Amino acid sequence: MSRLRLLVLLSVLSIIGILAVQVVWVRNAYALRERQFRQSAFIALQDVADEVARLNHFTLNRYAVTQLSDDYFIVNTDAPIDPAALETFIQGSLQAHNLITDYEYGIYNCETDRMVYGAYVGTSTLTKGRLQSIRNLPKFPRYTYYFGIRFPNQAGFVAGQLTGWVWSTVAVLLVVLFFGYTLSVVLKQRRLTEVQRDFINNITHELQTPVSTIRVAADVLQTDGITQQPNRLKQYARVLGEESQRLQKQINSILQLAKSERTGFVLERTDVNLHELMAEAAHQFAPHITLDLTATHANLYADRYHLETTLNNLIDNALKYCDKSPRIVLHTRQEHGKLIWSISDNGIGIAPKHQKAVFQQFFRVGSGHTHNVKGFGLGLYYVRQVVRAHGWQLALTSEPGQGSTFTIITKSEKVKERKSEKLTLNESLFRSFAL
Repeated sequence: MSRLRLLVLLSVLSIIGILAVQVVWVRNAYALRERQFRQSAFIALQDVADEVARLNHFTLNRYAVTQLSDDYFIVNTDAPIDPAALETFIQGSLQAHNLITDYEYGIYNCETDRMVYGAYVGTSTLTKGRLQSIRNLPKFPRYTYYFGIRFPNQAGFVAGQLTGWVWSTVAVLLVVLFFGYTLSVVLKQRRLTEVQRDFINNITHELQTPVSTIRVAADVLQTDGITQQPNRLKQYARVLGEESQRLQKQINSILQLAKSERTGFVLERTDVNLHELMAEAAHQFAPHITLDLTATHANLYADRYHLETTLNNLIDNALKYCDKSPRIVLHTRQEHGKLIWSISDNGIGIAPKHQKAVFQQFFRVGSGHTHNVKGFGLGLYYVRQVVRAHGWQLALTSEPGQGSTFTIITKSEKVKERKSEKLTLNESLFRSFAL
């Protein structure tokens, strides 16, 4: 177990390391592409300034480009600028340097002390529009003749240059996901192996007990003088019969669940009176059961055998998992046209973290007290399967040390003549959902 935990820890650390390295690589690649964009924009705008200078028949003797922010540049021209020519120069220079992205520009007018002749040029549609006053570009007091240009989609343009990095990141994420899935399968398989081992241990112990008792009883019955002791003969014959029935019951429960997993429950639905079943159970498990039957109609269209076995399983659990004198209450009531019945006990209770898991196959709460109780971990799983097959609802309310209440919500039905009906588990579930 410690080796598996070490493997899981190392795997998680490896995944975190891979993701961290990938994030650092992508951030560095983006920062590099961003610097390359700014350098290309700087050179392209310097070329535009040179073109404007040649248009005005003079030569610039210094760098004309100043970057005011990440996406905004000021270009000094030292001479008046023709708007039509400027846009042509900008468009040509940006394309020459592979800066195919949207931009907006404005020319400073010293007479009005404002940025004017602004336009937004979208490379996708090559549409442009006049800049409104609210979109005036910032001025730069150090120059008299200049224009400003902004690249509003710079981040998107730079990200578009990282296609290879994006695909590599997707590939890494897929590898991590597959690795995580594989790890989860391994952990699940290990858990199933442990559950299977526990089940084999439990079933071996449970079957060994009646087999040993039967063997001892058979040895006694084979002794020469046993016929001379009729009372002893009857006692061992009774033990032999009881243990044989117990062994047969355990084998049948395992075979029945194995069959239900393969083919689903086969329900022989008939009209059943729940109050009669509860009265029989109260007589069988007396004196630990109290009846509180307040429902006016307790008739169900259900499989009598599975319903009776479900009721007996819940009562048997209440008796086994009780560390004091057992008190079990069987209760029924009518509510909004539904028959609600429950089994309450004063047993050891079930912690909230285990209340969903107790209905899983082979699951047993990991405490010394419960594992001292005989069982396969199939009782509540069987109860849930029967409830689902009938299309009913099952709820559990429990607190450690305060006992448990299993509540089943069914639809009460009046007795009427109906043909016996066989439903598989899948068919019954379909009908319950359709309703």
